[in-house]
Amino acid sequence: MRFTIPVSRFIPFLSYHHSLIAVTITAIVLLSIMLGGCSSYSALTNVFILGLYYVNSTVSDSNPIERNISDTLRSLKGSSQLEVRVGYFGVCVRQRGIVWLCSSDSSGLAEQIGPENDQLNLIGLALKFQNDVLFSGTLFMTIILGFLACLLLATFPGWHKERDETGSDINVKPFPSRNALQLALSCLFVASVCGLIASLWQHIGSVGAAAMAESANYGNVKSEIGAGAMAMSWIAFALLMVACIGVLVMMLSIIVLDHLTDNN
Repeated sequence: MRFTIPVSRFIPFLSYHHSLIAVTITAIVLLSIMLGGCSSYSALTNVFILGLYYVNSTVSDSNPIERNISDTLRSLKGSSQLEVRVGYFGVCVRQRGIVWLCSSDSSGLAEQIGPENDQLNLIGLALKFQNDVLFSGTLFMTIILGFLACLLLATFPGWHKERDETGSDINVKPFPSRNALQLALSCLFVASVCGLIASLWQHIGSVGAAAMAESANYGNVKSEIGAGAMAMSWIAFALLMVACIGVLVMMLSIIVLDHLTDNN
């Protein structure tokens, strides 16, 4: 025997603040996935901040000195075919496009690959970028504040039935607590600011590091910006802004309704 519950039965219980909770949770999930990029799970190897890999190309419009440096680095690199991807807490390495090896221990990865396969020290460059450029503190603060905002929004009262003076059942939704509303707005605003700072820091840092890695190796190394992680950070920031504006609209609407009822 199958028991089916129509979705329409739950629609009356959904309120405006539930949509704000859903938007905020979506932003938290995106940021969490981005932080978990380049972990030991194969599905997250495509979530990376910066990618580096060996290529054989010539320096365009180069002078003799740059060509000599490029040739020297090319001879030092040899036939190495190594790809490195770096995330906030992990590094992934792949040789000859076979299989990704991911770990938070870059030294262990370097020993496993061997110095003969990484003559230009791409793994060391990735570790340097991870330690000196990436900063996860603002992302964790964004996630914590977003979670607190969800808890505060969950305390808002929903629709329920009451009897009026005539004895009829009417749907009533009380106003949320003014303190809870202000705290939720503050959490979402600060979370949005932290999300903006984290997205800008990640964007500028990865672009700058990519350009520096390519120019310093004179055509022997190519870089790749992690488009997936970049999109996740900016989408999460946009969702937090939507939730913040939504709470602000709710607060202003309640203030206007209070003034209208007081005047009447």
